[in-house]
Amino acid sequence: MKFLKYYITSIVAVLHFCSLAQQIELGPISANYGISSSKEMRSTGIDSTFIYYTDTTSLPFFDDFTSNRIQDYTPDFLNPLTTSSLYYKLINVGTGLPEPNDVYYTNQITFRRYYDISSGTFSDTAFVPNVIDVGDFSAYPVVYETLDLYPPYYIYDTLGIEDESDTIWIQDPPYYQDSARQFFMPISDTNKLWLENYAYHNYRFGVNPRTLGVMTFDGLDENGYPYSIGTTVTNYGDYLTSKPINLSTNTLADSIYISFLYQAEGFGDIPESSDSLILEFYSKNLDEWVHIWSDTGKAVQAFKMVHLPLPDNNFLSDAFQFRFKNYGGLSGSLDHFHLDMVYLRAGSFAGDTIDGALKDFSFVYPMNSLLHKYTSVPWDHYAASVNNKMTDSLHVSLYNGSVNLENYLDGSVEIFHGGMSQGQFILPGFILAEQEINYFPLSYANSYHDLTGGYQYDKGLLGTYQEFEVLTSATAQYDNYEPNDSTRFIQGFYNFYSYDDGSAEAAFGPTGAQARLAIHFDAYEEDSLIGIDFCFVPSVNDVSEKLFLLTVWEDDNGYPGTVLYEDDVFSPRSPMYYEGENNFVPYYFIDTAKIPVGTSFFVGWRQLDPERLNLGFDRNIDHSDEIFYSVNGGATWYVSPFAGSALLRPIFSTGMDSSLGLEAVEEDLKGPVAYPNPANDVVHISVPETYRNSVKLLLDGFGRVIHKTTDCSFDLSFLHPGIYFICVPDCSSKFTKVIKR
Repeated sequence: MKFLKYYITSIVAVLHFCSLAQQIELGPISANYGISSSKEMRSTGIDSTFIYYTDTTSLPFFDDFTSNRIQDYTPDFLNPLTTSSLYYKLINVGTGLPEPNDVYYTNQITFRRYYDISSGTFSDTAFVPNVIDVGDFSAYPVVYETLDLYPPYYIYDTLGIEDESDTIWIQDPPYYQDSARQFFMPISDTNKLWLENYAYHNYRFGVNPRTLGVMTFDGLDENGYPYSIGTTVTNYGDYLTSKPINLSTNTLADSIYISFLYQAEGFGDIPESSDSLILEFYSKNLDEWVHIWSDTGKAVQAFKMVHLPLPDNNFLSDAFQFRFKNYGGLSGSLDHFHLDMVYLRAGSFAGDTIDGALKDFSFVYPMNSLLHKYTSVPWDHYAASVNNKMTDSLHVSLYNGSVNLENYLDGSVEIFHGGMSQGQFILPGFILAEQEINYFPLSYANSYHDLTGGYQYDKGLLGTYQEFEVLTSATAQYDNYEPNDSTRFIQGFYNFYSYDDGSAEAAFGPTGAQARLAIHFDAYEEDSLIGIDFCFVPSVNDVSEKLFLLTVWEDDNGYPGTVLYEDDVFSPRSPMYYEGENNFVPYYFIDTAKIPVGTSFFVGWRQLDPERLNLGFDRNIDHSDEIFYSVNGGATWYVSPFAGSALLRPIFSTGMDSSLGLEAVEEDLKGPVAYPNPANDVVHISVPETYRNSVKLLLDGFGRVIHKTTDCSFDLSFLHPGIYFICVPDCSSKFTKVIKR
């Protein structure tokens, strides 16, 4: 996959948690600029695009966001219900017919000029305009504007000379015939409740939600891209709109209530008091959205319940809708609000809140791993291990959504491989209920379970990697909404060790030139590293061109000790991003080196610039005791003050090497060739033909970009003599040293 390396700075607030002048910082995620290409590729016209007509749903309307119930929009040209309309860009008003395909027009007044040689005078006669309806194909519905358009040429006649007239054509006349076909398709999926996906469905941003999953509102659009990148603009951001709901058979608006739970901040960014979460109702009779409720930003608190009636009968129609939207910063993943358990129903009343109307026993968070300490380890390490590596403290968080004490039942963890059951653990109900006779009403129950005495992942399975499906279930002794009584995840054994759940809720890193970040790992066996996986996330400032050196340390009594590997200073790295969110980029060691490490080691970086490099930070799994940083050249190491895990994974040499990138690394490490070198003025750049038009960077000795070009040369004549670097990011992560005489 091609790396995207150029980004725009987003201006957001940053949180400082240390009093040192040079420190470690935690800040909000701004955006993954790596997905900007997907935004730029959006269609700029309606040709061959679809307009969808949604179905109507009915009461009760309930979503606890355990699953994603946002409507999918999949174009289907072969659907028998799909229709289309053909639109022409130029339609003659007089005839009502489309203009021919070979006709061109201009909106300039053109004319025929007659020049009289005998008198030396001339006269102009304007051409008669054609009255044309010109269609705008940039958006649906097509809007036509009536214009007077003229032939795209001038004719010059000289009186008294028998010769052909001279015709002067206007270059690239702006009006010409075009057509666009628009498709229309009905959609009907009774399992889907929401019409758009601007808000972010996830399982990680809420702090103690009632159920699995929340809907998060921030300043990113449906593609995870800022609504207004690189600005301080504050406005409406995400919308979450229900499908039309048929309320025409209802006669009493005040018996229809909507209930929901919401939380500000969560594990995200604190919304200011000027920010807000808003609820609106749509009145078909008034044809407008009506403000019903809102609340302002604040620091994280427990999820709060709202219970509201329809205000009047204006909303009793066959196309009632409601929507949530947020007001906040639009430059990134900022000013968070989280929504849970939306319930719209008839026959309700003021005291009939969710707590009384719905018994729901639910998992609060999904499971991440059955392994002790790690979410993944290399399969060959696990298969060769002697000791039991299953966790002795599997954390299960449940919520009893009943207003009564409820008896417990045993839960279970079942493991599958290739669709076949491999083993099972029983989760004793007494332990699940925190060793109480019952689950307490409307309360959370957190328990920890020792899995070291039973099933282990089958170490006899052959292969370079393995994946197991894990199903965890738990219930109470009452009928309730079942989909959130269980949770599934994939336990993967790949070629790296990981502490994280793969989701970044914040960005972090040390500050200060020559600062160091080191993450500690205890491996199952001695082996060789080939690189490090990083998940960098943009935040606050653009650091995509800042430089760092991959570093590996041996363990010195629990702290980073002797450096086992560090990148050459002439081949520094910089934060890179794949398209999409929460993606890891592998950084392999120079010359495909394999670095032997013991069973305890540290991996990370030495940064050349003072700015925070914004490594992804998982705030759901806490391994902060494994995160070390130094701001004084490695003389003193500090433990991270933030609860969470670094999205950084050491890559080991396994049978997966060839399939996971080593061959590509060898090509990547070739880098650009610069000649002549040393150079007095112009230096030329040789790269493979594929990358000939790619952006080339010229950097100074501090790693600052001083020039960019898509040409294959740089003019060095204006530079002082010294050492500079050239990089072609699309082609290679390696920097080529150039000496300016």
